[in-house]
Amino acid sequence: MSGTGRRRAGAGGGGTRLTRRGRTVSWLAGGAALLVLGVGGVGAWVYKDLDNNITGADVDGKLGGDRPVNLSPGSKNIMVVGSDSRDGANAKYGKDLTTMQSDTLMVLHLPANREWATVVSFPRDSWVEIAACEKGDGSTSGPHLAKINEAFAIGGATGEVAGAAACSIRTVEANTGLRIDNFMSVDFQGFKGMVDALDGIEVCPEQAIKDDNALLDMEAGCQTVDGETALGYVRTRYAVGDGSDIGRIGRQQEFMETLAAKAKSRLTSPTSLYDFLQSATKSLTTDEDLDGIDPLYDLASQLKGIPSDRLTFLTVPNYPREADVPTDRANIVWQYPQAADLFTSLANDKEVDKKTLQAQAKDDLIYASDVRVQVLNGTGVSGRAAAVAEKLREAGFTVVGTGNAPENTDTTTVAHPADLAKQARVLASRLPDAKATRSADAAAGVVTLVVGSDLDLEELR
Repeated sequence: MSGTGRRRAGAGGGGTRLTRRGRTVSWLAGGAALLVLGVGGVGAWVYKDLDNNITGADVDGKLGGDRPVNLSPGSKNIMVVGSDSRDGANAKYGKDLTTMQSDTLMVLHLPANREWATVVSFPRDSWVEIAACEKGDGSTSGPHLAKINEAFAIGGATGEVAGAAACSIRTVEANTGLRIDNFMSVDFQGFKGMVDALDGIEVCPEQAIKDDNALLDMEAGCQTVDGETALGYVRTRYAVGDGSDIGRIGRQQEFMETLAAKAKSRLTSPTSLYDFLQSATKSLTTDEDLDGIDPLYDLASQLKGIPSDRLTFLTVPNYPREADVPTDRANIVWQYPQAADLFTSLANDKEVDKKTLQAQAKDDLIYASDVRVQVLNGTGVSGRAAAVAEKLREAGFTVVGTGNAPENTDTTTVAHPADLAKQARVLASRLPDAKATRSADAAAGVVTLVVGSDLDLEELR
């Protein structure tokens, strides 16, 4: 394998002290389970008050009909977005941002048997193809490559959460093959209110952190922070550790674990409980199926029943895009075939072993640029090989040539010599239903892709 000296994406928080369970709680814990903590004991008028706080958004009409099929009836995928909107009270956290922003993006998979669950984090710097989306002003954006969080901004160009969520759902579905059943969006201000209702949360940065963009100026060492400082702490990126979004994800997950633990132990006062739930519910926008205390309480109850050792938190396997495109030092790409294996497992409702996935990502890292591909046209349609080759180049692969296959075929195939099995798997995992096959006739030093009439360019990840 070539590529010696290229840096790998790290998963460490870099500068903050993590607890033993570390990165094992997500924004979902604060956005779903915690917001209904104790609701069963509040009065009817409080219940109605909280229920009316939650905003429902109709996204069904914005998603279109060409969507993945749920392969496991009864299972559920819920997309959770930390909304970085800069409207109103949030304006001081940034300037020159005219659209809604997605600060955190994850998907919760609940299996049909509800005996386990997996939360997958998608780094905001993930370089993916953004789906074509309605922009809210009557126009539609075309598919293009960009950071994954751009989808939320495009769909939310007019400030409508439904449009922002719909574009993010379309983009996640197109890049993962997972059917998204529900969504939740949690806003800045609600997060601050939840922290303040708990009289602050203790954090222990190992180094001083100063970040003007996040309005943050903290000393090193353990300290209890209010909502304003807590928001800066979970948002800061470049001012701590290695400056990666991977590190920020870990810090956010750790913080939410601490918040969850304190909420469970402190929310015994009716006043504190009411303030906490007010902030949580006012910050929430959901799809219409989750719009209300009752469905959210049901979701929280399902999560509560899952054993802690069967609740898995993962980040999509990835590496710096610089390994494939030396000029891009700002983004990451998903690592294949590990990312595809993760998505396929969840689509088929199979539990993912975190340690195994991480070990495979570490031991079998092959950059797309290290896969040399020749593309042969087996469709009989002129220009098909060139179009596929261009898509592969955009994905980082090294295309060494194009041509026509000896005969036309309905089936797309990936053939390889004995020494390129792993490289062939990387390519095959980016193609729908394709499998890598060893062939004695395969050209030496390259993986051969024969494009059949079954290949839909839009499904090439």
